[in-house]
Amino acid sequence: MSSILSFIGFTLLVAIIAWWATRGTNEKSAKGYFLGGRSLGAITIAGSLLLTNLSAEQIVGLNGQAFTEGVLVMAWETLAAIAMILTALILLPKYMKSGITTIPQFIENRFDKQTKAILSILFLFAYGVVLLPTILYSGSLAFSSMFDLPNLFGISQNATIWICVWSIGIIGSIYAIFGGLKAVAVSDLINAIGLLIGGFLIPYFGLKLIGDGSIGDGLDILWDTNPEKFNLKGEVDSSIPFGTIFTGMILAQMYYWGTNQSILQRVFGAKSLAEGQKGVILAALVKFLIPIIVVLPGVIAWHVFKGDLANPDLAYPELVRKVLPPSLLGFFAAVLFGAVLSSFNSLLNSSATLFGFDLYKFFNKNAAEEQTVKAGKRFGLGLAIISLFIAPFIASAPDGLFAYIQESLGSLSVPILAVIVVGIYTKKVPALGAKLVLTVGVVMYLISQFVISPIMVDSALTEAAANGITDSKALSIIKAEAYPHFLHIMGILFVINVAFMLLMGKLKPKTTVMAEVVTEEIDTTPWKYGLLAGAIITAMVLSTYFIF
Repeated sequence: MSSILSFIGFTLLVAIIAWWATRGTNEKSAKGYFLGGRSLGAITIAGSLLLTNLSAEQIVGLNGQAFTEGVLVMAWETLAAIAMILTALILLPKYMKSGITTIPQFIENRFDKQTKAILSILFLFAYGVVLLPTILYSGSLAFSSMFDLPNLFGISQNATIWICVWSIGIIGSIYAIFGGLKAVAVSDLINAIGLLIGGFLIPYFGLKLIGDGSIGDGLDILWDTNPEKFNLKGEVDSSIPFGTIFTGMILAQMYYWGTNQSILQRVFGAKSLAEGQKGVILAALVKFLIPIIVVLPGVIAWHVFKGDLANPDLAYPELVRKVLPPSLLGFFAAVLFGAVLSSFNSLLNSSATLFGFDLYKFFNKNAAEEQTVKAGKRFGLGLAIISLFIAPFIASAPDGLFAYIQESLGSLSVPILAVIVVGIYTKKVPALGAKLVLTVGVVMYLISQFVISPIMVDSALTEAAANGITDSKALSIIKAEAYPHFLHIMGILFVINVAFMLLMGKLKPKTTVMAEVVTEEIDTTPWKYGLLAGAIITAMVLSTYFIF
């Protein structure tokens, strides 16, 4: 009972603080609703960025991978810090000086309205059709398994998923649709603080358990008895082969942190460029420490359960149940609920913004601000309802669909990043080049991953069987070497896309160059310590590879 009361208490506290902090914001204006009145400070931005990125299913999934593969999966987290530094120092000044609300607006300024519309549709497809339902489903699944909700409430797993999906969806929709960006950001900040505190408690109690009350002894025992789990250099058949961190890994990170509307919208709401940069760099510092929450518990679980779990994804839920005192369970449930909520409401708010600014105003050029906000809210509400009905049925989809969807979304990152990079650093590349990359580039990736790759892998495994190879490790290596890893493919296609656009710039150069727009709404003076702070965090990230 105390756990349920602490869960409800913390969730209500977050809602009350979010309402109090946003009561003076004019939610009827586009700037107030979509950008929080351009009033967000560095700490609020950092907290919102971290919680938008970090959700319950990510904590469970990465710890599950760490249970199997060890700390090498931390590359997704630590290398993200470098991408965030590059975004803060290189991309943000370009974005924020132009005073944009959405990334497609930036593309319109550089290319044309049709290119902007294509990009907006790609973002909305990714958010609405795929990401919102899967975040609802996977977050609800992680939440229900971690706290054993079917047994707690005496209902079936399917009924539990429906309850969790609708609880997250309804509360998230209230924040995102009726509260606007500032309500989302403020609630994110409080939940982020809670998640960091709660997240650090799991390895704290886990190491104390291993070390019989001593954290230092626990860490020594963990290191000495499981040396293979602390190797950062992924083998060719691992989920992150070492070479991929130099090719597609950094591109995937730059796409996510440097061009993703649901991430950057928090920064566009900053009161100044310097505050935006400080927020992103502070989030990068915390991101460097996040593996303690999303990777280390998986290795601890490997030791505690002696590698014997039916499913690696149970590593984190089982460890939480084993080491966390019952008095803290309700608080931890509340912050995890908030983490799933954040990922959902952030995407919903960004979808409403993209629709309102980039599609509604595309077809209704003279629409007033209040009309645009209303249209965005209606679209967001409709999208939320659709995702609520789709999400529970993901459970009955074919095995591997979730992973299939995640790999499919990689098709968007390469062309979008290529178009934005070329748009920033060239003046003569025409809109036609961007349009072709945003359409043909997506198709090229899909053909590579879902047509050519299976054929090559099947052929290699057939040949291995004919040669009598049956060893599982040997077959794993043969499969991995049959076709380049999808992160390598991303690197190859990025170079092809950029080269194609540069060639178009030579063959059919743009005749009229748009004058650079500079906003007067906010102070666009960069943070004077940005470069120094960025260099220190980058050095910290690189040092981890020397330590391990």
